[in-house]
Amino acid sequence: MPNPPSADGNIPIHVAFIMDGNGRWAQKQGLPRVAGHEVGVQCIQRVLETLGALGVKFVTLYAFSTENWGRPQDEVDGIMDVFSEAVANQTQALHEKNVRIVHVGRTENLHPDLNNAVAEAQRLTSNNTGITLNVAFDYGGRAEILEAVRRIIEDGVNVDTIDEELFSQYLFTAHCPDPDLIIRTGGEHRISNFLLWQSAYSEMYHTSTLWPDLQPDEIIQALQSFGSRRRRYGALNPEDQFPDGADEAKPIQE
Repeated sequence: MPNPPSADGNIPIHVAFIMDGNGRWAQKQGLPRVAGHEVGVQCIQRVLETLGALGVKFVTLYAFSTENWGRPQDEVDGIMDVFSEAVANQTQALHEKNVRIVHVGRTENLHPDLNNAVAEAQRLTSNNTGITLNVAFDYGGRAEILEAVRRIIEDGVNVDTIDEELFSQYLFTAHCPDPDLIIRTGGEHRISNFLLWQSAYSEMYHTSTLWPDLQPDEIIQALQSFGSRRRRYGALNPEDQFPDGADEAKPIQE
């Protein structure tokens, strides 16, 4: 297993995952697609343990998008069952590990029993001080932005006071910083409507590994890749302006 980033290295505070490949993993095993989601849920505690040990404070998992409702009904029903079981079976274990659980997304489309269970998981873990687990379930970046706009209008906010900081407070992720690193499994390179506002300057790490196969060594590799990057946020650092005695600055690169 690769060594983790050094103590003086650049450890991301917030790591987000686009958990892709559950269905394909199951098909490769000759299993129904829902079996991949079942195995995928079992990977969550392993991911949290790995990142928590390295000093990451927030983890966001893209578990079910607003677009996923368009999948075959039997798969949607299966995912709902898997999520319900995960909330029922893993909440206490996560609570005992001092994990704080936060639901990121809509709630009105969830079955009342599931909605209540999610609310209880959040209540139970609300005072925990360890890693925060954001579960993006029935989440879509565009829907989130539109909802924030509606709430700002409903609150009668003075248009002259609206800035990025205020707008961010109306998002589902108001309780945490923007993600420093987004890891997408499964080989795709799309953002897929995930944290559109928050990911403006997130570093991306893509891997062909399917989510159920993601192991600690590759997570550490992703953090090492992040630690080697220079984040300029669109600006030009002074040391980049005249490298190697050059008499003019290079074009801005991000």
